[in-house]
Amino acid sequence: MQISCPNDIKIYNLSHGKSLPEFLSDHKRRTLLKQDNGLRQRIELIQDFTMPTVSNKVKSTPDGQYVFATGTYKPRLKCYDVQQLSLKFERYLDAQAVNFLSLSDDYTKLALLLDDRSIEFHTQQGKHYKIRIPKFGRDLCYNSVNCDLMAVGAGSEVYRINLEQGQFLKPYETTMEEINTCTVSPDHQLLTVGGSEGTVECWDPRSRCRAGLLNVGPGLVPHVDGPFKMPAVTVVKYHKGIEMAVGTSTGQILMYDMRTDKPYMVKDHRYDLPIHSIFYNAENDVMVSSDSRIVKLWDVQTGTTKTAIETETDINSMHLVDDTGLIFLANESPKIFSYFIPWLGRAPRWCYILDRLVEGQEEQQPEIYDDYKFVTQKELETLGLMDLVGTNMLRAYMHGYFMDIRLYQKAVAVAKPFAYEEYRKKKLAEKVAQKREENRVKIKRAPKVNRNLAQKLTDLANNDDDNLKGKKKKAKHGANDLLNDPRFSAMFENPEYQIDEQSEQFRLLNPVLSQKTSNKRMAEMSSDEEEDGRSDHGDDSSSDSSDDEQGRKWVQESKKMNKSKSASAAREQRQREDDATELGGGGSSKMFKLRDNVANGAAGKVNFTTLADLEKYGGKNARMERKRLEKVSLGDRIKEEEKKGGDMIAKSSTVSGGKESTFYLKKSEKVFKKEEENKKHIAERRKVRRPADKLVKKHNPFFKR
Repeated sequence: MQISCPNDIKIYNLSHGKSLPEFLSDHKRRTLLKQDNGLRQRIELIQDFTMPTVSNKVKSTPDGQYVFATGTYKPRLKCYDVQQLSLKFERYLDAQAVNFLSLSDDYTKLALLLDDRSIEFHTQQGKHYKIRIPKFGRDLCYNSVNCDLMAVGAGSEVYRINLEQGQFLKPYETTMEEINTCTVSPDHQLLTVGGSEGTVECWDPRSRCRAGLLNVGPGLVPHVDGPFKMPAVTVVKYHKGIEMAVGTSTGQILMYDMRTDKPYMVKDHRYDLPIHSIFYNAENDVMVSSDSRIVKLWDVQTGTTKTAIETETDINSMHLVDDTGLIFLANESPKIFSYFIPWLGRAPRWCYILDRLVEGQEEQQPEIYDDYKFVTQKELETLGLMDLVGTNMLRAYMHGYFMDIRLYQKAVAVAKPFAYEEYRKKKLAEKVAQKREENRVKIKRAPKVNRNLAQKLTDLANNDDDNLKGKKKKAKHGANDLLNDPRFSAMFENPEYQIDEQSEQFRLLNPVLSQKTSNKRMAEMSSDEEEDGRSDHGDDSSSDSSDDEQGRKWVQESKKMNKSKSASAAREQRQREDDATELGGGGSSKMFKLRDNVANGAAGKVNFTTLADLEKYGGKNARMERKRLEKVSLGDRIKEEEKKGGDMIAKSSTVSGGKESTFYLKKSEKVFKKEEENKKHIAERRKVRRPADKLVKKHNPFFKR
């Protein structure tokens, strides 16, 4: 959507933007829409609102629910349903349509005037009937009171067809050689025709005779410069009952009151092109007229031009939707242009979304006051003008105030008397730096403003991983665009855009920062500062560089001293812990025992759960023994286990002379306890059970042997 604002009246071009060809498949269309941002942001008011090559006429039905359009090639008629915003039907014609009109309130009855001297009647089923007229037609109109359809053309007769009787009636004989236009007044039903030699005639359908004759030449002579030539009348339009607008072939529009033959106002388009369309907007009392080059909106009483619409191609026809600000233009291109002017009226009900788009565009454009300056509360504190809060000198707006620009300049001159000198020095320094950059070999360096952000974006943009997908891939493209886009260059050049990394907002958004990345950035910053210092100071930088080297050496030595101190303190602490513990005796079941001073203090609080605890409280000998076992080979460890008399290793010779070694893992303490409990349980059961040999079978005396 393109927006223009001639004479402070906004005009929205709804047809602006790229269009997709019809021969593309649906898959290709979706692919192009994803790739091209311009195609996604375009506004397609009515789907497929186009013609193959040229559009000739465009009109809407009286009920406003359908839009008809004719064009070529091949000659065709298209009907669009505005409720569905799409094409309802398309019909091909035998010849090119010169003009057409709707005989009913909707699309069901239609009459088309073709350039082969024929008139076609269409219904909702299709083509209904076709008749021929004696001369080539140029215009037609319909009187709904007596059902007369009238056609005019390259002749002096007005041909009448009565649709109720279905037959031709006697034509009206005029004084013109050729008739270009005809219209019927909706108020008094007079038929008005205009043609060659600047003549306009009015006919009464009741008496079927001429009611009046008007020649536009005398009223046009005072408004024409140079030799006068009688123009032809190309269009006639009624408005306000008895007022009439007459358009000529030389680009003038004459406004008449039917009670006089002199025009009360003449409007000149100044292009010497025939006027082909005139519409009246009652809400603003303006006329909308069009020729093949321009559409003008002008005041009816004074003729002052309010605004205008110019197109790249010639305009064939214009249509203003009733009581709205929507304009359709049929032109010498496939696309039918659509323009929306909110000043003329609101959008139609079927495209109310236009009003929301207009409101959104107006909200996005902030108001600019030339004589006022917007200041924040912090700026007021700096200037010492906080006492003006609540007075007429300040007007509250959003997060600050509007104040008079003269008062602001005086306050700045008092609060910052050297502001101009500082500004002048800053500009001189920028010019000197710019000249130096032109004479030097350009080396890409990290920016001085927002260096960390630039480094982060550079790392993302230089990521060479080809397997990036999803958010990572989008982040790479976004970082590359941000670094190369000149619109964001001030973010890395202007100190006013410096990000305050010590602020609370920054800490909340970035709670964790990598220490490694920060150290790397600090090193790069120091190296860049050294290079800048050397390039700016030249020969004088030798002493500064030596001072910097001494400073770095001192920092390194101090770091080494602090590191050695901390290491020695840690060694002393471990030595004290080692002295506090010693290994246990031979017959003891414990692996080690604590000395008395440790046992009395914190022995009850120590829990030996890990090997680190054992090393900490087991003493230096335990650590040394563990390190020794780590270095001993597997064979030596096996021999030590055999010497200890353990049964964890069993050896056997094989038939081939080799040897096998089987390692039996030692049982855990839990398993040992379980086996001991089972043994005790079995022993107890043996004690309490009775042997079976002591049981003797007793004889029951009741039974006899």
